[in-house]
Amino acid sequence: MEYINILLGLFSGLALFLFGMEFMGDGLENAAGSRLKSFFDKAITNPLKGALVGTIVTAIIQSSSATTVMVVGFVNAGLMSLYQAVGVIMGANIGTTITGQLITFKIDDYIPLFIIIGAALILFMKQEKRKEIGKIVFGFGLLFMGLSQMKDAMSPIAQTTFFQDLILTLEGNMFLGILVGAAMTAVVQSSSASTAILLSLAATGAISLQVAIPILFGNNIGTCVTALLSSLNANKVAKKAAFIHLSFNLIGTLIFLPLINILSQVVMYMGGDIDKQIANAHTIFNIVNAIILLPFAGVFVKLANLALKDKEGEKPTINRLDRRFLETPAIAFEQAFQESLTMYDLAKENLTLSTNALIDGKVTNLKKIFKNESEINRLERELSTFLVSISSHDITEVDTNRIASMIKIISDIERIGDHSKNIAELAEEVSTSKLTFTSDALEELRLMYNYTIESINSSYASYKNNNRQKANDTMIFEENIDRLEELLRDKHIQRLSQNKCNAHSGAVFLDAISNFERIGDHSINIAEYVLSLDDNMTK
Repeated sequence: MEYINILLGLFSGLALFLFGMEFMGDGLENAAGSRLKSFFDKAITNPLKGALVGTIVTAIIQSSSATTVMVVGFVNAGLMSLYQAVGVIMGANIGTTITGQLITFKIDDYIPLFIIIGAALILFMKQEKRKEIGKIVFGFGLLFMGLSQMKDAMSPIAQTTFFQDLILTLEGNMFLGILVGAAMTAVVQSSSASTAILLSLAATGAISLQVAIPILFGNNIGTCVTALLSSLNANKVAKKAAFIHLSFNLIGTLIFLPLINILSQVVMYMGGDIDKQIANAHTIFNIVNAIILLPFAGVFVKLANLALKDKEGEKPTINRLDRRFLETPAIAFEQAFQESLTMYDLAKENLTLSTNALIDGKVTNLKKIFKNESEINRLERELSTFLVSISSHDITEVDTNRIASMIKIISDIERIGDHSKNIAELAEEVSTSKLTFTSDALEELRLMYNYTIESINSSYASYKNNNRQKANDTMIFEENIDRLEELLRDKHIQRLSQNKCNAHSGAVFLDAISNFERIGDHSINIAEYVLSLDDNMTK
C-alpha cells in the first residue's frame, strides 16, 4: 500500500508539473503570438542566430521537443535548410535548461499566491493579454505545486533497499545512467519532466551529483525520440534534421563523458544545493556543447547526407501546411496566413492572364490559368481543414476571430479565382468562334480591368498588412466598379442598337464585365473582414 501511495503521489505531482508547464507555455506562446514566426525567420541567416532563436523559442514554449518538431516541419515545408536548422536545434537544447533553472527556485511558500493571482487574472480580466499573463502565473504555480508533491512522494524512496542498490549500480556505471535518463525522457516525452523528476530525487538526498549527471546526458538523448517519431512521415530532408538532432546530442555526450568529474567540480564550486548544482550542470553541458559544435554545422549536414542518401533524381515533397505546426498554434496560423497570400497571388495572376487572353487574344496562357485555378481550389480545401484544426487548440479569442475571418477570406479568394477562370473561358470562346470586339469595347474592357485590379491590389494590401486605409480604399474602388459596369452596359446597348457589334460578341462582353464586377464584390468582402477584425482587436 505504501508503494502505491508513493506512485500516486509521484504521478499526480508529475501530472500537475506537466500541466503547469504546458499551461505556462501556452500563455507565453499566445502572448508572443506572431512574433514566434518572426523569430524563426531570423534564424535563416546563420547558425549562431539560429542557436539564439532556438534558445528563445524553447524558453517561450517550454519544450525543446516542440521546437525540434517545428524545425522538422519547417524543413519539410522547404522554409528552412538543413544548415539553418542545425543552429536552432542546438539552441533548443540550451533553452530547455531554463525550465530546470526555474524549478530550483525556493518558492514553496508562495505557490498558493501564484495560483490565486493567476486564477483571478484568468477568471476576471476581460483583456486577452491579461488573461494570458494569468495563464503564465497560474501555470508557474501549478508547476511548482507538482514539483513539491513529487519531492514529498519521493522522500520515502531513498530509504528503500531496492533504490539504494539501484543507486550503487548507477554510481559504478555511467552508461547505465545514460540509458536510464534516455528511457525516462522517451517515456514521458519531455526532457523538462524527466529533469524535474531527477531534481526532485536530488532534493530529497536520494541521489548524488555523480549519479545525476549521466542521467542528464541520457535525458538529452531521450528527447530526440519525439523528433524522430515526428519525422517518420516527413520527407527525406526532414528526417535528416531529426538525425542531426540525435547526432548532436550523442556527440555532445561523448565529448563530456571523460569530463564528468571536471563538470562535477565546477558546479560544486559554483555552490548551491544539489538540485541547483544539477541544473547548473545541465546548462553548462548544453551551452558548452553548442559552443564546441556550432562551428561544425556543415559537418553535421554532411553526416546526415551520408547516413540518409538521396535517391538519384529524388525531389523532396513540400508541405507548407505541415500538421507538426499545430503543436504551436501561433506558428500554424502564420503558416496558414502565408499560404493564403500565395492563394491570393495566384488569383491576381489569373485575373491578369485571363484579361490579356480576352483583350489581346493571348490564349497560349490558358493552360497556366487552369493549372493555377486547380491549385487555388486545392489550397482553399487544405487551408480550411488546417484552420479548423488550429481552432481546436488552446488559442486566444483574437486568434479565434482571425481564423474565422481567414476561412471567409480564402472562400472569397477562391471565388475571385473562379471568376477569373470564367473570363479565361470567355477568351477561349472568342478565339474558337473567331469573335471580335469594337475598339470602344476593347477600351472599356481595359478600363474595367484596371479598376478591378486596383480593387484587388488594395484588398490584398489591406489583408496582408492589416491596413485600414487600404480596406477603405477598396470600398471606393468597388463603388467606381459598380458605376462603371452600369455605364458600360448602357453604352453596349447603344452599340447593339446601332449594329456596331454582333449579338455573340455582345453577350461575351456583358459576361466579362459582370465577372469583373463580381470580383470587385469579393474584394470588398475581404476588406470588410479586415475592418471588422481590426475593430474587434481594438475593443
